[in-house]
Amino acid sequence: MQYLERAFSGSDTCLLDVSANGIEDLIPQVIDRMIGSELLPASERDHVVNVFLERERIVSTAIGNAVAVPHCYLESLTEPLIVFVRLNRGINLGAPDGAPTQYFFFLLGPTGRAAEHLDTLALIARVMSDGEFRYELGEARNPVALRQALEHTIARTSPPALEDARHAVEMVLATGIGSGFRQDLARRLRHYKSDFTDGLHPKSVSSTLFLLFACLAPAITFGGIMAELTNNHIGAVEMIVASAFCGVVYALFSGQPLIILGGTGPLLVFTWILFGICGDMDIPFLETFAWVGVWTALFLLVLAMTNTSNLMRYFTRFTDEIFAALISLIFIYAAVKALAEIVIDVYGEETRDHDAALVPLLLAMGTFYIAMNLTGFRRSRYLLPKIREFFADFGPSIAMGIMLGVAIFWFHDVDLETLPAPDSLRPSIDRGWFVSPFNAPLWVWLASIGPALLVTVLVFMDQNITARLVNSPDHKLIKGEAYHYDLALIAVLIGICSLFGLPWLVAATVRSLNHVRSLATVEEVVFRTGEKHERVIHVRETRVTGLAIHLLIGGSLLLLPVLNVIPMSILYGLFLFMGIVSMKGNQLFERLSLWIMDTSLYPGTHYIRRVPKRTIHLFTLIQLICLTVLLLVEVSPAGILFPLFIALLVPVRLLLNRYFRSEHLAALDADEIPDEEDTQW
Repeated sequence: MQYLERAFSGSDTCLLDVSANGIEDLIPQVIDRMIGSELLPASERDHVVNVFLERERIVSTAIGNAVAVPHCYLESLTEPLIVFVRLNRGINLGAPDGAPTQYFFFLLGPTGRAAEHLDTLALIARVMSDGEFRYELGEARNPVALRQALEHTIARTSPPALEDARHAVEMVLATGIGSGFRQDLARRLRHYKSDFTDGLHPKSVSSTLFLLFACLAPAITFGGIMAELTNNHIGAVEMIVASAFCGVVYALFSGQPLIILGGTGPLLVFTWILFGICGDMDIPFLETFAWVGVWTALFLLVLAMTNTSNLMRYFTRFTDEIFAALISLIFIYAAVKALAEIVIDVYGEETRDHDAALVPLLLAMGTFYIAMNLTGFRRSRYLLPKIREFFADFGPSIAMGIMLGVAIFWFHDVDLETLPAPDSLRPSIDRGWFVSPFNAPLWVWLASIGPALLVTVLVFMDQNITARLVNSPDHKLIKGEAYHYDLALIAVLIGICSLFGLPWLVAATVRSLNHVRSLATVEEVVFRTGEKHERVIHVRETRVTGLAIHLLIGGSLLLLPVLNVIPMSILYGLFLFMGIVSMKGNQLFERLSLWIMDTSLYPGTHYIRRVPKRTIHLFTLIQLICLTVLLLVEVSPAGILFPLFIALLVPVRLLLNRYFRSEHLAALDADEIPDEEDTQW
């Protein structure tokens, strides 16, 4: 390790952002810099250059992960010498993973010390296999930052740190009243400053622009639906105000700020049912709604302080995949259904306007197509890496901007459904903002406990499962989770919203996962089988984006008439994009594709190598049946029971232990891809 630390000790052994068209161009440059820094005698130049070039001709020293380790032995050296080189643009050296090589460790060792030489080479390969370290090397601007990156990696990969990481999930298994809350607070408080400084990056801008509309559109849409279901007692204005207020508070004070809050289908259905009950019993709706919300807040606080989120340890990838698939399909279904209804409505009229039917489809699919292609542009061979990264980060925002321009300038004469934003900032009915629960009959104060128990289950399940998905090991988050603390914060927000007649919000799965993805730096992995997989190597864990998104949502209340210009079809295309993108990496969909795939062409994933095909298909079938049941419950009048069916997935998973071999379940239900699968060479 000391030789690697010495390589990052100063500008003589750290060459950053070097320009080279190929290895034949790079090697002479590096050797000349070493001679200029008196690391090598000038008399050795031609010999050393020829040795390096000859080795590259015999076999490439690129080992994958964008890393190459050119090495040679010299009699004139008494100690090993390492020079680190980072290219401003990677070059193709035929690496095993097919990725361009950007990082070079030129290793020169004295003859007779081959064992030490090989140990150093192995050390380089090991530390460079760490995605977070490669990310920090790419971001470093000077040798000091390089040394800090190495120190972070040493600390993170030391035995105590690895043991802490192994028990990271167990950290929520706190005992004692309020102990989980305190642990979460202590764990996240030390990162509070970096939560803001880490957000000072162009990715934060692209994430904010993308998620602004991805959060605003559902808020207005859900608000409009709720207005219809509650006779305008709660509408779009209330939903926007709740989204802005809760989002800002959550971004500032939550333990996991990558989570995005929003309205959900089950809560919407519950509010509708509660409104109907209030009408049937002739009791005031908003006052009853307030009591149910206050009781829910109290129950959630009790759950947070009694460490009930410990129960999430019984939820595994089996449950996560089904839940994530459900939410993704709901987004896709909502987009497709809305577009289909536009076409059906147009062609159901006597006077059929073909443009009114086809233009929304064009705008929606155009938004989806452009966003998908630009998001994948980072893997393109065209343009410079920074430009490719820009297009990938800002893809959804660019897609929306392009299609909005098309709608305004080319199809301005077509009657398009636009975002149904309210006209002014005021409650949907004639009332003051504050709702006094004491205006409800006395018996309602206690009778509200029953409905509140159902809402508590709804919120507890939605919040914690989404938090589990966000904190998945695949996302490489390093600042820690905060299940208990965040549940308590949600309780406070629900209590406040209830007293102002605002809808209840909880963690929104698809928006949260897209928030994480928009802040992620990814790389393409090519496995031994040739299969390609996109892997997250770093996520900017920041509060800046969540804060900016919801401040802008609040600011949209001042620009309500402007929002009416945006065609809903563009937002449907965005919903479709979000649903499709959030499906990536879900092994349930990967295994479903095996049903129609030639068995001889199955990818060589870890579970296919370890588990019989029949067992894989049976496991997938059980998940599909569970997913189908949840979909039917979600769209039925019994939607408020949705969380109870989610909870039933746990005993279903436990029952599988009786009928599947433990090693097969371990492979199919692993929290993350095993290390051997993650190896590229």
